[in-house]
Amino acid sequence: MDLDATFLARIQFAFTVSFHIIFPSFSIGLAAFIATLLVRWRMTGAEHLHRLARFWTKVFAVSFAMGVVSGIVLSYEFGTNWSGFSRTVGNITGPLLGYEVLTAFFLEASFLGIMLFGWNRVSPNLHVTSAVLVAVGTSISAFWILAANSWMHTPTGHAMENGVAVPVSWLEIIFNPSFPYRFSHMFTAAFLTTSIVVAAVGARYLITDRFVEEAKTMLRMGIGMVALLAPLQLVIGDAHGLNTAEHQPAKVAAMEAHWDGSKPADLILFAWPSDSEETNHFEIAIPNVASLIITHQWDGLFKGLKDFAPQDRPPVKPVFFAFRIMVGLGMLMIAGGLIGAFLWWRGSLFQTRWYLTALSYSWPAGFIAILAGWWVTETGRQPWLVHGILRTADAASPVSAGAVLTTLVLFIAVYSVVFSMGIYYINRLIEKGPVGASVKSSQGLPSRPLSAAEEAAHEAIEEGR
Repeated sequence: MDLDATFLARIQFAFTVSFHIIFPSFSIGLAAFIATLLVRWRMTGAEHLHRLARFWTKVFAVSFAMGVVSGIVLSYEFGTNWSGFSRTVGNITGPLLGYEVLTAFFLEASFLGIMLFGWNRVSPNLHVTSAVLVAVGTSISAFWILAANSWMHTPTGHAMENGVAVPVSWLEIIFNPSFPYRFSHMFTAAFLTTSIVVAAVGARYLITDRFVEEAKTMLRMGIGMVALLAPLQLVIGDAHGLNTAEHQPAKVAAMEAHWDGSKPADLILFAWPSDSEETNHFEIAIPNVASLIITHQWDGLFKGLKDFAPQDRPPVKPVFFAFRIMVGLGMLMIAGGLIGAFLWWRGSLFQTRWYLTALSYSWPAGFIAILAGWWVTETGRQPWLVHGILRTADAASPVSAGAVLTTLVLFIAVYSVVFSMGIYYINRLIEKGPVGASVKSSQGLPSRPLSAAEEAAHEAIEEGR
């Protein structure tokens, strides 16, 4: 493909949004995890829960900051590279993103400072409440973003006037046909990602015999969530796939590398799809199983790629392989969660070293699965930017390829430095662990709020113990 301005703009947006999406996904689950720890601490008075909440809040702060910074870049890209998108559907996507600011951002901005810096400076109840409201805010943010994104896949509730989409029913726009499936699928993925990271960190500490009490809590909470949510995600994913088959059949055909819609589809475990030859090479498949999954009938038929004109098909290879990466990791999550739950039930979870070792290296699984899922969703939508309304080529701004290439190179350079430093700092925080004072009453601290210097001194004392 020629490196024209539109293609480079697509690469630039794919690069920046791929960096961005992993941080909000992690923040959504982590905010809920921190709020749960603090609520449990208020109910039980267990000091290690307070230490854990404080520790993960530091990680949350870095992740949240990187998510905000990378998200701002996307807003500018809409104006610089995709002016046709703003002109054609801005009457709908603009208000949806504005609702996110009015609800989620205002809520987070009001209570995030208390959550991050209110330790021993405000009452425990206020601090716990602030953590809960921040968690609610991150969930509301996901609601509006996914409402806007889902509408781009299954647009409803609008009318076209002189080539411009105008809202007719906001309820139909927000709760469009794919929104319930897309929201539940992404929300579950966010909680799964966080749960795996938490469990992996707990396993890392337990293997090295550090922060044992905190590690056991992280393992129980993390594995419990994975064992519950991973099988649930399989059910949600199946429902989401059926919805996609109804509204975006070309995407499903690309996911399955299914060319001939006149025959039942095999479940292809591996192949090398060829767009030019309209066939699969080196195919390893299970007969009829894809038809069973998509249509719930052994001989069921659904549209193949040949049923669509070549210019109306998504690129097959990235969709096909990304889908298999996502599903494969999902199956590993189900297996890992159920094995962990079994070991927990047997009372040998904390002593099974092979499982803890494997778990300690599993932390990237959720992030990779989310990226693969977004590649399936967004690449599978091509050639449409807003399905049935606006093609990607028609949404691009009249800018030169050189200008887009220059900004792309700069983004790669800046992101490589900034995000490497952020990941390095998060890893340093994890290596340091949940050290420091927890609850002032249990540490012999004065009843007045502590100053920043006093808190730092107490943390230094705890680290030296």
